[in-house]
Amino acid sequence: MIQVIHGKKGSGKTKKILDMANAAIKEYKGDVIFVDDDNRYMFDLRHEVRFVNAGEYGSDSPEMFFGILCGMLSQNFDISIIFVDAFLKLIKTDIENAEVFFSRLEKLAVKHNVKFVLSVNVDDAVAPEFLKKYFI
Repeated sequence: MIQVIHGKKGSGKTKKILDMANAAIKEYKGDVIFVDDDNRYMFDLRHEVRFVNAGEYGSDSPEMFFGILCGMLSQNFDISIIFVDAFLKLIKTDIENAEVFFSRLEKLAVKHNVKFVLSVNVDDAVAPEFLKKYFI
């Protein structure tokens, strides 16, 4: 399953995704992962949440970021949920160009029984149709 926290810059997406990640350790039996583009929020997470600074791995396309996620899942079969903050910064493209990524991510989520929660800096009025079905 995929869920998208959406809104304009400064609308509280990061606070919401941090709160969700901290709450998830009580809800999910497996590992909880939080992926960001830098270390800025590392200390806002409970110690049980595994923090990953994906900005350190040189991702410069949706394909590379998808590879990072696949690598996480290939190394740890206990992952239950992955939170991704600053999604567009990590895939380095506009949301309009991410439809294939979401299609592949949905298949990955089903195959590995993993939930993905992404924060996406997009205004509701201009959000592409493929993305709206994931809005929470």
